[in-house]
Amino acid sequence: MNDELDVIEEEETQEVGSLNHSCLQANLTTLLKNTGKYTVCTELSLDISQLDMSQFNLKTKEELKPDVCIYPKRKVNPSHDILKMSEMPLLGIEVLSPTQTVQTILNKFEVYFALGIKSCWLIIPTSQLVTIYSSLNHFKNFASGLSNEVIDEALDIRLPFQEIFE
Repeated sequence: MNDELDVIEEEETQEVGSLNHSCLQANLTTLLKNTGKYTVCTELSLDISQLDMSQFNLKTKEELKPDVCIYPKRKVNPSHDILKMSEMPLLGIEVLSPTQTVQTILNKFEVYFALGIKSCWLIIPTSQLVTIYSSLNHFKNFASGLSNEVIDEALDIRLPFQEIFE
């Protein structure tokens, strides 16, 4: 158990620089931005200090960084930056990297849902699988050859499946 907690802490502090991971982040960012409904962010620090982290399978931290997250559309103020967001996004997306396990991402999703994030997506590049969670126990899979669109019913988002993995 402690080994997994150490891995999660390491993952949050290192850059995940794989080509597939980076390209999927870029594709998702572009597709979500092109809906015209959201401000899309990558690697944004979310303030989790309001939670008692002892109840989660994560080492106590002050922040987590989803690979991609969205907020309702807003203007960015170049003269006022925010280092750690206390306002939670609507959606948190994690792209499985070669050094992560699905369980470590599900542990993050548990925290995201406790923070009030409405939807979490797990993208698995090697199997071209998108799993959309509206809670840890309620999810839907979208897979290559079976899905033309990825549909997030909680947020009314529809993205072309193939364009995510181009």
